[in-house]
Amino acid sequence: MPLELIRNDITNMKADAIVNPVDADFRADGGVSAAIFKAAGERELRTACREFGRLAIGEAVRTASFQLPAKHIIHTTGPVWQGGREGEDQQLRNCYRNALRLAVSLGCESIAFPLISTGLYGYPKDRALRMAVAEIHEFLLSHELSVYIAVYDRAAFQLSGRLFRDVQSYIDEHYIEEREYGFARRSRSLNREIMLEESVQESIDELFGQLDESFSVRLMRLIDERDLKDPLVYKRANIDRKLFSKIRSSPDYTPRKTTALALAIALELNLQETADLLESAGYALSRSSRADVIIMYFIEAQNYDIFEINEVLFAHEQKLLGAS
Repeated sequence: MPLELIRNDITNMKADAIVNPVDADFRADGGVSAAIFKAAGERELRTACREFGRLAIGEAVRTASFQLPAKHIIHTTGPVWQGGREGEDQQLRNCYRNALRLAVSLGCESIAFPLISTGLYGYPKDRALRMAVAEIHEFLLSHELSVYIAVYDRAAFQLSGRLFRDVQSYIDEHYIEEREYGFARRSRSLNREIMLEESVQESIDELFGQLDESFSVRLMRLIDERDLKDPLVYKRANIDRKLFSKIRSSPDYTPRKTTALALAIALELNLQETADLLESAGYALSRSSRADVIIMYFIEAQNYDIFEINEVLFAHEQKLLGAS
């Protein structure tokens, strides 16, 4: 997946590069950096870092990864939070931009970041996440790279208060517990059995002739109708080029539901259009699915920012949109 929020210890990640947030003298700025030094081999890593002298805010440099499963460690210095009055947002974005550029220059296909400056440097986590996502998204518009933001635990992840309240209110209003659908599902099952009994009298060939257009065919038609270019669509959908090419070249390809939903978001479909696209892949939106209700909230709000949607899904421990 081009950009994925993941709950993991960054020292365990097998990305080509992991990012180590340090101070200007390559000292650990908090728990993540200390863990990276320890896991890599503190003596070896500190010796390698001494070659660079001091590190300016936003600058990024590379060392070997030593005992870590990653191939490279990219070190960067984030800003200390001072209320947002000293250009901290741009300084933080520079950390991500320069680390990404360095990763590409090293031939990396994947890179994992922590949330830089949110430890001892005091950067508000929700604001730091917005800066990270904005810079990574802008970079991915012109580069092919898998990027991970590793969050160690749920307590370290915070949504903005207003967004959390709005989504939670929508969930409370629209989410229906699974048990409330019991009778309806039994009724649908009975109806299907009746339909099957009636359909046995019809020609199988005739039924096949009545099939609706496939997901792939419908998707490509929607793209053409909106006069969109393929790269814009798969980048908006947060899926990689190889998967999109597979969908385009295989008329009968059936994607995962998260992929189908991601493409619906990329095309900025309304709820009915989204339901129609999902149906062509054999899926449906359901108010008994918390993830579906969250996605419905964003579609009704006409907010098609897939990264913001994934932030909320991540916070609610749901599968993220997009696919690798």
